[in-house]
Amino acid sequence: MAREIIKVLETAQAGLTQLSLELSETRARQRLSVTTKAATGSGHIDATFSLDLRYRLVFVRCHFAGGTGTAAFTISVDSTRGSAYDTKLFTITQAGVSKDVNLRLGGEDAVDPSAWTFQAGDRVWIKWTNPDSGSMTWGLEVGLAVAS
Repeated sequence: MAREIIKVLETAQAGLTQLSLELSETRARQRLSVTTKAATGSGHIDATFSLDLRYRLVFVRCHFAGGTGTAAFTISVDSTRGSAYDTKLFTITQAGVSKDVNLRLGGEDAVDPSAWTFQAGDRVWIKWTNPDSGSMTWGLEVGLAVAS
Protein backbone atom coordinates (compact mmCIF):
# COMPACT_ATOMS: atom_id res chain seq x y z
CA MET A 1 0.00 0.00 0.00
CA ALA A 2 2.76 2.48 0.95
CA ARG A 3 4.65 1.66 -2.26
CA GLU A 4 1.53 2.37 -4.31
CA ILE A 5 1.08 5.75 -2.65
CA ILE A 6 4.74 6.60 -3.23
CA LYS A 7 4.39 5.59 -6.90
CA VAL A 8 1.29 7.80 -7.28
CA LEU A 9 3.07 10.74 -5.63
CA GLU A 10 6.14 10.29 -7.84
CA THR A 11 3.93 10.19 -10.95
CA ALA A 12 2.06 13.30 -9.84
CA GLN A 13 5.35 15.12 -9.11
CA ALA A 14 6.70 14.22 -12.56
CA GLY A 15 3.48 15.57 -14.13
CA LEU A 16 3.72 18.81 -12.14
CA THR A 17 7.37 19.23 -13.10
CA GLN A 18 6.49 18.82 -16.79
CA LEU A 19 3.62 21.32 -16.52
CA SER A 20 5.89 23.83 -14.78
CA LEU A 21 8.46 23.49 -17.56
CA GLU A 22 5.80 23.97 -20.24
CA LEU A 23 4.45 27.05 -18.45
CA SER A 24 7.95 28.56 -18.19
CA GLU A 25 8.52 27.98 -21.91
CA THR A 26 5.14 29.56 -22.77
CA ARG A 27 5.93 32.62 -20.64
CA ALA A 28 9.33 32.97 -22.31
CA ARG A 29 7.68 32.88 -25.77
CA GLN A 30 5.10 35.46 -24.68
CA ARG A 31 7.84 37.85 -23.56
CA LEU A 32 9.40 37.61 -27.02
CA SER A 33 6.07 38.13 -28.79
CA VAL A 34 5.23 41.74 -29.55
CA THR A 35 1.63 42.89 -30.05
CA THR A 36 1.39 45.82 -32.45
CA LYS A 37 -1.45 48.28 -31.98
CA ALA A 38 -2.17 51.15 -34.36
CA ALA A 39 -4.08 54.39 -34.82
CA THR A 40 -4.31 56.81 -37.73
CA GLY A 41 -5.82 60.20 -38.46
CA SER A 42 -5.47 63.75 -39.69
CA GLY A 43 -6.18 65.64 -36.47
CA HIS A 44 -4.30 65.67 -33.20
CA ILE A 45 -2.93 62.46 -31.67
CA ASP A 46 -4.49 61.62 -28.32
CA ALA A 47 -4.26 57.82 -28.24
CA THR A 48 -3.91 55.24 -25.49
CA PHE A 49 -2.73 51.65 -25.74
CA SER A 50 -2.63 48.83 -23.18
CA LEU A 51 -2.74 45.10 -22.52
CA ASP A 52 -4.79 43.23 -19.92
CA LEU A 53 -1.55 41.85 -18.43
CA ARG A 54 1.60 43.41 -17.03
CA TYR A 55 3.44 44.64 -20.12
CA ARG A 56 6.30 46.73 -21.46
CA LEU A 57 6.60 49.18 -24.31
CA VAL A 58 8.91 47.88 -27.05
CA PHE A 59 8.62 50.51 -29.78
CA VAL A 60 6.74 53.59 -30.98
CA ARG A 61 6.65 54.56 -34.66
CA CYS A 62 4.75 57.34 -36.32
CA HIS A 63 4.84 58.45 -39.94
CA PHE A 64 3.58 61.87 -40.98
CA ALA A 65 2.51 62.82 -44.53
CA GLY A 66 1.22 65.96 -46.25
CA GLY A 67 1.11 69.41 -44.72
CA THR A 68 3.96 71.12 -42.94
CA GLY A 69 5.22 71.79 -39.45
CA THR A 70 6.32 69.91 -36.38
CA ALA A 71 5.19 69.69 -32.78
CA ALA A 72 6.18 67.95 -29.54
CA PHE A 73 5.32 64.24 -29.41
CA THR A 74 4.88 62.95 -25.83
CA ILE A 75 4.66 59.49 -24.35
CA SER A 76 3.11 59.21 -20.89
CA VAL A 77 1.61 56.60 -18.61
CA ASP A 78 -2.02 56.87 -17.50
CA SER A 79 -1.76 54.83 -14.31
CA THR A 80 -4.52 52.70 -12.80
CA ARG A 81 -3.29 53.96 -9.42
CA GLY A 82 -4.63 57.42 -10.20
CA SER A 83 -3.45 60.78 -11.46
CA ALA A 84 -0.77 61.09 -8.77
CA TYR A 85 1.09 58.29 -10.63
CA ASP A 86 0.56 59.54 -14.20
CA THR A 87 4.00 60.34 -15.59
CA LYS A 88 5.42 61.88 -18.74
CA LEU A 89 8.02 59.35 -19.88
CA PHE A 90 9.52 60.79 -23.05
CA THR A 91 9.19 63.82 -25.33
CA ILE A 92 10.38 64.21 -28.88
CA THR A 93 10.46 67.97 -29.35
CA GLN A 94 9.95 68.02 -33.13
CA ALA A 95 7.78 65.41 -34.82
CA GLY A 96 6.00 65.89 -38.14
CA VAL A 97 6.58 65.72 -41.88
CA SER A 98 10.21 64.73 -42.54
CA LYS A 99 10.59 64.12 -38.79
CA ASP A 100 9.00 60.70 -38.24
CA VAL A 101 9.12 59.06 -34.82
CA ASN A 102 11.04 55.81 -34.55
CA LEU A 103 11.69 54.91 -30.93
CA ARG A 104 12.93 51.40 -30.11
CA LEU A 105 13.41 50.44 -26.49
CA GLY A 106 16.09 47.82 -26.10
CA GLY A 107 19.11 46.99 -24.02
CA GLU A 108 18.78 48.15 -20.42
CA ASP A 109 15.30 49.59 -21.12
CA ALA A 110 14.02 46.13 -22.10
CA VAL A 111 14.48 44.67 -18.62
CA ASP A 112 11.86 44.43 -15.90
CA PRO A 113 11.23 46.56 -14.01
CA SER A 114 11.95 49.71 -15.97
CA ALA A 115 10.18 52.98 -16.69
CA TRP A 116 8.75 51.19 -19.73
CA THR A 117 7.05 48.39 -17.73
CA PHE A 118 3.38 48.88 -16.90
CA GLN A 119 0.79 47.16 -14.75
CA ALA A 120 -2.34 45.57 -16.20
CA GLY A 121 -4.75 48.40 -16.96
CA ASP A 122 -2.09 51.13 -17.16
CA ARG A 123 -2.29 52.90 -20.51
CA VAL A 124 0.53 54.22 -22.67
CA TRP A 125 -0.74 57.65 -23.70
CA ILE A 126 0.61 59.39 -26.80
CA LYS A 127 -0.17 63.04 -27.58
CA TRP A 128 0.80 65.30 -30.46
CA THR A 129 -0.82 68.53 -31.61
CA ASN A 130 -1.12 68.56 -35.41
CA PRO A 131 0.30 71.90 -36.67
CA ASP A 132 -1.51 71.49 -40.01
CA SER A 133 -4.72 69.71 -38.97
CA GLY A 134 -6.72 68.41 -41.88
CA SER A 135 -3.76 68.49 -44.30
CA MET A 136 -1.22 66.40 -42.39
CA THR A 137 -2.03 62.74 -41.79
CA TRP A 138 -0.31 60.32 -39.46
CA GLY A 139 -0.03 56.59 -38.85
CA LEU A 140 0.96 55.53 -35.33
CA GLU A 141 2.09 52.06 -34.22
CA VAL A 142 3.16 50.86 -30.77
CA GLY A 143 4.64 47.51 -29.84
CA LEU A 144 3.68 45.99 -26.50
CA ALA A 145 5.05 42.77 -24.98
CA VAL A 146 4.00 40.79 -21.91
CA ALA A 147 6.37 41.57 -19.02
CA SER A 148 7.79 38.99 -16.66
